[in-house]
Formats: sequence, structure tokens, C-alpha cells
Amino acid sequence: MLYFTLIICFILSIVLTPLVKKFAFKIGATDKPNQRKVHQKIMPRLGGLAIFLSFIIGVAILRPDSPYALGIVLGAFVIIITGVLDDMMELSAKVKLLGQIAAALLVVLVGGAEIEFIKLPFGGQLEFGFMSMPLTILWIVGVTNAINLIDGLDGLAAGVSSIALITISVMAIIMGDMFVLTLGSLLLVSTLGFLFYNFHPAKIFMGDTGALFLGYMISVLALLGFKNITVISLIIPVIILGVPISDTFFAIIRRFVNKQPLSAPDKSHLHHCLLRLGYSHRQTVLIIYAIAAMFGLAAVIFSQATFWGALTLIAVLLVAIEIFVESIGLVGKNYQPLLKMVKPRRDN
Repeated sequence: MLYFTLIICFILSIVLTPLVKKFAFKIGATDKPNQRKVHQKIMPRLGGLAIFLSFIIGVAILRPDSPYALGIVLGAFVIIITGVLDDMMELSAKVKLLGQIAAALLVVLVGGAEIEFIKLPFGGQLEFGFMSMPLTILWIVGVTNAINLIDGLDGLAAGVSSIALITISVMAIIMGDMFVLTLGSLLLVSTLGFLFYNFHPAKIFMGDTGALFLGYMISVLALLGFKNITVISLIIPVIILGVPISDTFFAIIRRFVNKQPLSAPDKSHLHHCLLRLGYSHRQTVLIIYAIAAMFGLAAVIFSQATFWGALTLIAVLLVAIEIFVESIGLVGKNYQPLLKMVKPRRDN
């Protein structure tokens, strides 16, 4: 039944996306070119609505049994309403944040999904107590915004999200979690159907409707797959979402270094840096896909590694990320602490 439903959702997404495109023009949910945008013509937004409708129809067919299901679906509706309104009239950052917090609260209060404790490597466990709910909400809102931040090129957010969903689904198979596998695979095929129209040159954008929905769902699925276990396993979803999380992290550092407010927009995200280095639109997207796939593979290897093996992998990943960030100027042209340490040795 699952395989049959996946095919239905994929076809639905392909059929619904052109209809959503017409609807977007009709209600004025369009993206106009400006100095920060890469595209040069008016584009329909709202594509995430096709992803959501395909996904929710799949959920209605399969009705996956879990105490988390109702909270997740209710939160998804709140996120979709927030995204649609933003694509139509560009909501303020505060209103969007309220929508995200409301969706996260539904997951926690109605669904009961919380990070309550983690087991420590050398015995015992760390109880979060009253911090459990705030930490869970912070995770959901943080990842939701991270996906939104990388939505800057045709097919970028949809592709990176698809790679993250493949990894989450593979991890769900390894851990025997049918609920996460079902939702992850339904969302994956719905996103791939939309990607058919969104890959460069895009015919439609997912808009905040899609970026917020995908970020919300990925954050919740990652949380469900790895909650209440060890410190090491809690790092797995962070590795899976390595591209959006690291891009967001370095965007915060960049704004701090340049003494700008955190909400200030700029053209120095990962995809902007690669474009400035001379890569084409399509090449940039494919490079970031490859990086996301490497993070996904690292997450699977990490999950099967010993404690010391996992620590070694983390160290290698962190050094590799830092060298890459400095090489492409993600924080700034003059930010090269590691490379400057290496360069004098070469000169000797």
C-alpha cells in the first residue's frame, strides 16, 4: 500500500503544480526581481502548496498510526497558512515567527514530541526538565528558517530537502521507525514531483509556503527519529541538515563580524559565493546537492560508528567545513584563520 500511495503522491504533485502556478498568478503570489534576486522576470510563488496537498492526500490514504500524527498535521496547516499569506502579501518577520512558534507548539502540546533527555556517553542521562519544550520549539523554528534561507536558486531548497528526506528515510529503515519512514517518503515523492518544474530554469518557485513547510516537516521528522537517546545520536539530524544549518550559522557570524542585525538580508549565502566564483546557476545547485549528499552519507556512517569513531568523523567534518567556508569567502574575504595558518608553512 505504501509503494502505491507514493506513486499517487508523485503523480499528484506533477499534476497539481501547474494548477497551483495558475492560482498563484490569480491571487498575486508572485516574486518580482530586485537586486537581491537571481531571477530576472516575475515568477509565481506558492509552489509549496502542491507539495503540501500531495503529501496530505498521501497521509489521508495511509493514515499512519502514531500519537504524534495529529499534532504534526495541525502544525503543518498553520505553517502552510503562514506561508501562503507571506507569498501573497509579504508578512513581517515577527508574524512569520509567530506562525512557526504556533506550529511548533502544536507538535509539542498536541503531538507530545519533546526532547526530554539525552543519555550521556559515559553513563547517566541529562534531563532537560522545564527546558524541554523551549529546546524542542527552538529546534523546529531554527531548522524551518534554515531551509528558508537556502531557498535562493532554482531547485536548491527542494533538492537539498529531498536529499535530507532520503537520509531520514534510510535512518528510519535502520531504526525500524515506520511512522517516520512513511511521512518522510511521502514528503520526498511530493517534493520530487514539484522539483520537475522547479529545477533550473524554474517555471515556479516553492515560495515561503514550500520552504517553511519543508523546514517544519524535516525538523519534526529528524526530531522524532532521534529524540531521547544519546548525545552522539542527537548530532545525526544536525549532520543530515549540514548545508542549511552551516549556511545559517555562518550567516549569523557574518552579520556579527559586519555588525549587522541578524534579520538583515545579504547576497553572501553559500549559493551567492559559488556564483561569484564563476559557477553557473545549474553547476552551483549541483555542487550544493553533492555537499548535501556527502552530509547525508556521513550521517549514516556516523550512526553506525563507535563513540571514538563518531568523534573523529565530527572533527574531520568540522575542519573540512571551515576550510571550504574560508575558501569561498562565506563569512568574508578576509576571514581565513585556518588558511592563514597553513600559508606561512608553504612559503618556508
